[in-house]
Amino acid sequence: MKQFGGKLLFLDRSDINTDEIIPAKYLTEISKEALKPYCLEDLKLPDFDAKRDLAGKSAILTRGNFGCGSSREHAPWALEVNGINLVIAESFARIFRQNMYNCGMLAIELPPAQIDEIFSSFKGLETEVSVDLNGSVLQFSAPGHAPYRAVFRLTEFEAALVKSGGWVQFAAERY
Repeated sequence: MKQFGGKLLFLDRSDINTDEIIPAKYLTEISKEALKPYCLEDLKLPDFDAKRDLAGKSAILTRGNFGCGSSREHAPWALEVNGINLVIAESFARIFRQNMYNCGMLAIELPPAQIDEIFSSFKGLETEVSVDLNGSVLQFSAPGHAPYRAVFRLTEFEAALVKSGGWVQFAAERY
């Protein structure tokens, strides 16, 4: 099973679509690794630079409807090859969310009030998030700041996909 958590990237916007995660002009690439340098290059946010801000991050905190747009697996792949295997949001586009689980990645939904609280408490700080998958708990921490805990819920199938490492491994273990 993958390790989840690490340094948090704050993307304070709703409706970040799959073309912003990985631009369509790169969909002809034949390996995940080839997508790596282009992840989030078209994302427009104040003071955001994908080349500077993505490096060393393992998780994303964002707003609602993350991953809307085209229903391609390239978007989770581009995140994964950049070391991100956890996205925390108010909501996800349905197919993007399932593609995350199919790849053995976590797409965790928290209520908007909790997302607001995490943004207001931790944005601008070197924030780490840890995941207790069995206890369904996220813990956010930053130097000199009190930790914040959030409880999340996965379906039994989502948890099984994540623990197996994705759909291919899940199927290989069972069929």
